[in-house]
Amino acid sequence: MRQIPLWVYVPAVIGICFILIGPLAIIVRMPWGDFWGSITSQASLDALRLGVLTAVVSTLLCVILGVPIAFVFARFQGIAVRVLRAVVLLPLVLPPVVGGIALLYALGRYGLVGQYLDRAGIQLAFTTAGVVVAQTFVAMPFLVLSVEGALRSAGADYEQIAATLGASPTRTLWKVTLPLVFPALTAGAVLAFARALGEFGATITFAGNLPGTTQTAPLKIYLDSINDPIEALPLSLVLMVVALFVVVAVHLRRSPAVGA
Repeated sequence: MRQIPLWVYVPAVIGICFILIGPLAIIVRMPWGDFWGSITSQASLDALRLGVLTAVVSTLLCVILGVPIAFVFARFQGIAVRVLRAVVLLPLVLPPVVGGIALLYALGRYGLVGQYLDRAGIQLAFTTAGVVVAQTFVAMPFLVLSVEGALRSAGADYEQIAATLGASPTRTLWKVTLPLVFPALTAGAVLAFARALGEFGATITFAGNLPGTTQTAPLKIYLDSINDPIEALPLSLVLMVVALFVVVAVHLRRSPAVGA
């Protein structure tokens, strides 16, 4: 077992307590008598149902669009690719509300692209589709990073061997590369789903907070917290448990560290 200086345990314990105090406070202050009735109310069920449905769709979009992006970033170098990579990963550090404003001015009814979509009868802002767009915008970088890292670690040796055996690039992709990075792809998709399910800032800015149409669970929690903070606790606990499940599921897929 590796030796750790004793003083390291002090900030480690403080940091762990800092993270745990919030969830613990929710559990302690939870109105358990009203818990089941709160999370099974029609408003809560509608918000959860809409959140899960849009998160699933946005995760599929992240896979469809993000995996090809990860392949490009992993297999090509150069200034242009680095700049594009920085742009794609921008939602990771961009305040979500700024992302929502960007989407609004890009895809809103009078936006840069949205004005042409509106003329074609396609409206994204303040619709359920807008929720999917906002979720995909903030969640895609998680999948791209996961798959790109796996591709870089795997290298291109197996792909080159498949090419020498006569496999086409498409066949190599489906039969060799994707199976190699499938665990990372799964982990990235799970993280993207969790990020989409918990998305708030970009969603409320671009899609609004319309019950039954664009109000997902985080938006309902926000509304409940304004009226009565205690009312926001049951649904908050549900999302916290989902997030914990996602983190545990992703980390369990990792191989245990080797060595003492």
